[in-house]
Amino acid sequence: MKRNNNLESLDILAFGAHPDDVEIGMAGTLAKYSAMGKRVGICNLTRAELSSNGTVETRQDEAEEAARHMGLDVRVQLELPDRGLFPIQPEDMAKVTAVIRKYKPTIVFAPGSPDRHPDHIHAGNIVEEAVFNARIYKYQCDEELSAHKVRDLYTYYINGVSQPDFVVDITEWQEQKRKALSSYRSQFEQLAGSVVTPLNAEYIKSVEARDKVFGSQAGVKAAEGFQTKKPFVVTNLLEGTL
Repeated sequence: MKRNNNLESLDILAFGAHPDDVEIGMAGTLAKYSAMGKRVGICNLTRAELSSNGTVETRQDEAEEAARHMGLDVRVQLELPDRGLFPIQPEDMAKVTAVIRKYKPTIVFAPGSPDRHPDHIHAGNIVEEAVFNARIYKYQCDEELSAHKVRDLYTYYINGVSQPDFVVDITEWQEQKRKALSSYRSQFEQLAGSVVTPLNAEYIKSVEARDKVFGSQAGVKAAEGFQTKKPFVVTNLLEGTL
């Protein structure tokens, strides 16, 4: 991991409700853009303290290991309450907004829908509001942080799936994604004393299958899918891909 927690702006900042959410949806994309020399980071809103398996401490160690596989520059861990993201408290909204203002990302990613976990949906709503708040000059979250306008907000898939608005080819970064997800042994492996959950019932295989489906639709081996609420601008149809 090329960790660098200074105030230099990020190219990409991805938010998740829990450690492992972003990795499920877009670890390959983050690894790809990190390899391209872009500054990328993750912000987890909660510590997943209510997870059926593992401990908060274990989950943090796993998140650090996953960050190294993705080549993150920044990993931010907030302490909003797990299963307490709705209704959002003003002080918690301010914390999320402050992260955006501190790292000044060009693009923000958040969990999208559909999804079976309410925290994922609530996290996406919180990030959308925080992106809006970050650009309001009179919105107070930290007096030392100036307003910042995010260029684009996209959403990624965790548990659900629908037709994406665009995909990112991660063919060459499938192994990095597999390693990032496999870092979360407490979540994706049935260890001694583990409770059986959808996550440790070959969940990683289902994620990889989804990436292959998205890839096949776009003519590549594997891709991660994303949604956007505004039209996606292409400046030249004959040049360039995501």
